[in-house]
Amino acid sequence: MSDSILAVSTPSPVRVARPGGEPAVKRILIVDDEETIRLALSKFLRLRGYDVRAVGSGPEALEVLAREQFMVMLCDVRMPGMTGIEVVARAAAQDPDLAIMILTAVNDARTATEALASGACDYLMKPVELTDLQHAVERALHKRDLSIEQRHVEWLIREEVAIRTSQLEREQVTLHTVTVGIVEALVNAMEAKDLFLRGHSQRVAELGASMAEAMELNEDTVEAVRLAGRVHDVGQIGIREAVLHKPERLTAEEFEHVKDHVRIGMEILAPLRHLGAALDYVRDHHERWDGSGYPRGLAGEAISLGGRILAAADAYDAVTSKRAYREPLTPEGTLVHLELHVGTLLDERVYRALCNVIRRRKSLVFIEE
Repeated sequence: MSDSILAVSTPSPVRVARPGGEPAVKRILIVDDEETIRLALSKFLRLRGYDVRAVGSGPEALEVLAREQFMVMLCDVRMPGMTGIEVVARAAAQDPDLAIMILTAVNDARTATEALASGACDYLMKPVELTDLQHAVERALHKRDLSIEQRHVEWLIREEVAIRTSQLEREQVTLHTVTVGIVEALVNAMEAKDLFLRGHSQRVAELGASMAEAMELNEDTVEAVRLAGRVHDVGQIGIREAVLHKPERLTAEEFEHVKDHVRIGMEILAPLRHLGAALDYVRDHHERWDGSGYPRGLAGEAISLGGRILAAADAYDAVTSKRAYREPLTPEGTLVHLELHVGTLLDERVYRALCNVIRRRKSLVFIEE
């Protein structure tokens, strides 16, 4: 190294602003087992304003890194005890922000590749021109700053996405609550006009959800069944009251009119896409296992499982509820009656779940009494 380069007067240490705004000296750690090289590099870099620490072995470097923070590490490859490649890997693991530069007399592509793969950002050959070393250090610091800034930006983006996602989720919950509340209000107003229908939708919702639980369906499906049950008859608001409350048998024309309540209900609910699978269950709750139902005449497993569950819960509540033209059946009598419709109206698996729920309820009532 030329004395003229080393004789330059020492400037003030180079400083950089930390993320929090506090200035920090740019610190460099030199790791080389040759003392003359350590002294020469340390002197040159200090003359360029850097705060330099020099050590003679890999273990000593790792010990220093564990206690102190550096921005750049210049590390030799061939050192006794622990090689520079080993030091690079462990140092990068200790401080991912550390810019590591390999400085070696070994011109070996394999060693260079291994060093870069271990975490080094540059590979310099000895003897190195001091101006080249200075530029390399500046590049390493620049890369380090870019990496930290990129990570900071990514963190800000993740935070912003998390905040916006949370806000959207809260807005969706609010929208869901409000819209379902409005639909339920329509259903309740309609049911309030008929003593025999009062509370029907809520009973179907709870029975259907209990059946879904008995079938060990996942929580989302259980809640979708419950929701569909609460709003499944909203379309009846479009049915003529004279037909809806008629105590006698309906004519063919009147029955076709009543069947239209599914279409009307779907038109009311269709804009509420956030209701998800519940919309399918509402649409399918009058389909029959044998394909003779409506509105699409689906059969078997082509009918949504939630729709099949609601069909059974709806039928059970209808038969156990008093009507102007008949008395209700008992729970057990209703199960016997519905068993006759397994394979036509009802899915056998769904019917078994209905039986389990109803008989469990009876057992609980017996225990309480």
